[in-house]
Amino acid sequence: MNSKFLGTGVALVTPFNQDLSVDYDALTNIVNYNIDHGVEYLVICGTTGESVTITKEEKKAVVATIVKANNGRVPLVLGIGGNNTALVIEEIKSTDLSNIDAILSVSPYYSKPTQEGMYQHFKAISQASPVDIILYNVPGRTAKNMEVNTTLRLANDFKNIVAVKEAGNSMSQYLQLIKNKPNDFLIISGDDDLALPVALAGGSGVISVIGQAFPDAFSNMIRLGIKGEAKEAFNIHYKMMDVIDYIFEENNPAGIKAVFQALNLCTDTVRLPVVPASAELKEKINSFVKNF
Repeated sequence: MNSKFLGTGVALVTPFNQDLSVDYDALTNIVNYNIDHGVEYLVICGTTGESVTITKEEKKAVVATIVKANNGRVPLVLGIGGNNTALVIEEIKSTDLSNIDAILSVSPYYSKPTQEGMYQHFKAISQASPVDIILYNVPGRTAKNMEVNTTLRLANDFKNIVAVKEAGNSMSQYLQLIKNKPNDFLIISGDDDLALPVALAGGSGVISVIGQAFPDAFSNMIRLGIKGEAKEAFNIHYKMMDVIDYIFEENNPAGIKAVFQALNLCTDTVRLPVVPASAELKEKINSFVKNF
C-alpha cells in the first residue's frame, strides 16, 4: 500500500492579496502551519485552490513556492485534470514533476462522458504520467458520477493509478469501493463530513478542506479513525461538525478563506465568479474560531 497518502492530505487554498494577485507569503505560512501541525501531505491547485481562475504562470509559481516551503518534508500532490484529455496529457508532459509524488486528476466535467469514456480518459492519462495518479470523483461538480465498477477497473488495470479521492457524498459508494478494491489501492474521502466514518470503515484517510485550518485536530481525528478508535475520534468530529457545514454553506473556497481570515493566515479574497462569504456566514465562522 502507498503509505505516503495515508492519513490527512489538505487541499490548499491559493491566497490572494486585495488586488487579486497571489499572496505567496501567506501561501508559505499556510504550508508551514499545516506541516508543523501534523498533516501527512499537501494537495496543490485543486478546486479549493481556485485552479480554474489561476493562470499557467501563476500555477507554476504556486507550485514552486510550495515546493520551496515544503523542503521535502511531506509528499506533494498536484491537480492536473480536465475534460480535454489531450490537453491534460500535454500539461502532464510539460510540467516539472520532479518534486511531485502524484497528480490528482478529476473525472471529466461538463462533457458528461459514459463510463467507458471515463475509463479511456484515465487510461490515456495513466500511460502518459511519470508519477502516480489519484483519481478524483466529484459528481456534484462534474455532473456525472464515476461508478464503482469504473474506478475498480482502473485500479486493477493500471499500477500507477494508486487511489481515488471519492467525493460523491455517498456512504454506500464508499463501502462498495472499500469492500471490493485491490489490497494496495487507497480509498480517500473527499467529503469532510464523511471522512471519519470512511476511515473507520477501512478507508485510507481524507483530502480535506477544513483540515488545513485545524490541522492538529482534524489529522488526529483521522489517525484515530484509521486505528479504529471510534469514541475518541468522534469526540473531535462532533466539535468540528458545525464549521464543516459552514465552509460549504455558500461556496468553496469562500468559506475556508473566511476561516483563514479569522485565523489571520490570509485574506478572504477570492476571484470571480466566486464571491466572499456573506456577513452572516462570517459571523458564524468567527464565533466558531473564537471558541474552538
